[in-house]
Amino acid sequence: MDRADIVHENFLRRVSAGDLPAGTPPAGPLSPEGAVAAYRAGCLTRALDRQSRAMQKAGQGFYTIGSSGHEGLAAVALALRPTDMAFLHYRDAAFQIARAGQVPGQSIAWDMLLSFAASSEDPISGGRHKVLGSKTLNIPPQTSTIASHLPKAVGAAYAVGAARRHRPEHRELPDDAIVYCSFGDASANHSTAQGAFNTAQWTSYQSIPLPLLFVCEDNGIGISTKTPKGWIAATFQNRPGLKYFHCNGLDIYETFRVATEAAAYVRSRRKPAFLHVGTIRLYGHAGADVPTTYLPREEVEAEEANDPLLHSVRLLSEAGAMTPAVALSVYEETNERVRRIAAEAVTRPRLRSAQEVMASLIPPRRACKPTNGPGAEARAKAFGGDTKAMDEPQIMSRLINWALTDLMLEHPEIVMMGEDVGRKGGVYGVTQKLIHRFGPDRMIDTLLDEQSILGLAIGMAQNGFVPMPEIQFLAYLHNAEDQIRGEAATLPFFSNGQYTNPMVLRIAGLGYQKGFGGHFHNDNSVAVIRDIPGVILACPSNGADAARMLRECVRLAREEQRVVVFLEPIALYPMRDLHGEKDGGWMCRYPDRSETIALGEVGVHGGGEDIAIVTFGNGYYLSRQAERRLDEAGVRARVIDLRWLSPLPVEALLEAVRGAKRVLIVDETRRTGGIAEALMAIFDERTDLPKARLTAEDSFIATGPAYAATMPSADSIFDAAMALVGDGK
Repeated sequence: MDRADIVHENFLRRVSAGDLPAGTPPAGPLSPEGAVAAYRAGCLTRALDRQSRAMQKAGQGFYTIGSSGHEGLAAVALALRPTDMAFLHYRDAAFQIARAGQVPGQSIAWDMLLSFAASSEDPISGGRHKVLGSKTLNIPPQTSTIASHLPKAVGAAYAVGAARRHRPEHRELPDDAIVYCSFGDASANHSTAQGAFNTAQWTSYQSIPLPLLFVCEDNGIGISTKTPKGWIAATFQNRPGLKYFHCNGLDIYETFRVATEAAAYVRSRRKPAFLHVGTIRLYGHAGADVPTTYLPREEVEAEEANDPLLHSVRLLSEAGAMTPAVALSVYEETNERVRRIAAEAVTRPRLRSAQEVMASLIPPRRACKPTNGPGAEARAKAFGGDTKAMDEPQIMSRLINWALTDLMLEHPEIVMMGEDVGRKGGVYGVTQKLIHRFGPDRMIDTLLDEQSILGLAIGMAQNGFVPMPEIQFLAYLHNAEDQIRGEAATLPFFSNGQYTNPMVLRIAGLGYQKGFGGHFHNDNSVAVIRDIPGVILACPSNGADAARMLRECVRLAREEQRVVVFLEPIALYPMRDLHGEKDGGWMCRYPDRSETIALGEVGVHGGGEDIAIVTFGNGYYLSRQAERRLDEAGVRARVIDLRWLSPLPVEALLEAVRGAKRVLIVDETRRTGGIAEALMAIFDERTDLPKARLTAEDSFIATGPAYAATMPSADSIFDAAMALVGDGK
């Protein structure tokens, strides 16, 4: 017999017989109406769990992970406000149901059953996932790696205080809001969670406002692995900067009282707190998981005997809020209502085509107030002595700095964050002087944790900011790539475009640094970024392009709500010369503020027809050197700078090679998984041109004299081009 049916029959039998579990009497500020609301939310949670399992067995539902045993979270929801953003644990149906009761006009059972049925009419995901969430209820959907929502909850909490100091145009949260973030006891051990706790404590320790309520739902087990008894309390009771609260989640009166105290502490003190809620888990982990295959039957039955709904029936009776007979009637009526609604929900339309599924990958555009930029006096004050230098050619790093300055002057909602971006001005000085121009509120020196940097950015974006996080080196992104893959990129997809987290992520990367750092500071693989649907990857090759492209990247984030990665080639930051010492051939003047390079616009140097060299970043610099030698050898070439690496500018690229007789792809990323693989496929599918590729080897990068040995060089580009031209004669 299914454990869900066993728990159901036990409830019916025990309530009818008055066989209710013992416990403390009801006490605290929970009103009779509130207690009844919490119980009704628990009954609906239980009924939905049972119906979800029945739908899956009948082939009408597609995924089950239940909330039974965690019904006490309804009392936590009642202790908060619907304007408090809530990042929910996947077992928090009771929380969402109770919150729906606080907001008029909600059809929560219908909405959740549409999600269970994967109907395209599901109001949160549009049929893409069975997921908790609601725009109306201020609950962004969570669907990614366990605990990966905690860093962005820290960011959202930080954004509440930040918005009081610098109010963004698209602010979502009121000034007195708190942010709620729940998770399981097993998830609390995840490195991502530990990083979020540490970041919250680090922030709180410095008395920086962070109104965040962490809620750990401790049912004592993660899938089949037990959490050591007392572990959560022992590890969280005495953390600096994090106030600890505990309640018995089987008692809705105690849970409401303690949750109210915790929420009041966070709201009044603007400091984070940790609410430890004791729960149980019914039915196993998810789907067809059977707990008796890894737990003794006696232990499973003991948990079931401690059913929180049975505790609620006793508490309601003792408080005079509802008799057991009425409670039983409510339970049975709720089950019948859910069955009736489910019969209709499974008939509703579902997604069928790739086009329908992908419709929410790209967020909707949003209306933004036009900006005229700062006045001449304000701009002159910000730039100071740099103003005179703008008439002279400059290196890339300085032009990026000036572009950032202009963008931050024009858009007050832009906030930068990262390791050393403020006081030091970055490892390579790209953000120098910005902290003096805009202050520490907009130039945030973070702790050394890439997950927390990206989480801060994602969370701030959800309160109307346009974050520009910096990852010091491309190799460091791998510590935190799931914040982009599993959180930032999936949010519009799984919320049907209702939630977005626009940002421009700046990363210093690629190779060719002489004698510095080996592969930890020289990483020539961008596959992890290009593999993420919906993310834009930009890579400039010179300072003027960097400034123009950065302006477009900010527009894409601000107006089109896109996640954009701006990859800055480290080796080109200080580059001055192109062909000879002191020729200054790679320096550029700062382009007028009106100039941009649109998404998908490629760069073309020269018009030679013998060969088109398609490249980007350092490859463009080296190809320009090779082009001069090719010209001396009688080979007329053109060099095409891709600029946009994802999505690839296919149509513009095909137009750029029109009239050329051959194509050579120069790719400084690796042969396997590099850009050239996609480019070769494009030219093979769309043209008949002879083609070849020159790529980096499938290797990490060395330090010392061999720093560039595994990557293309001006010499190897020249040789490859000559070979391709020779093959065609």
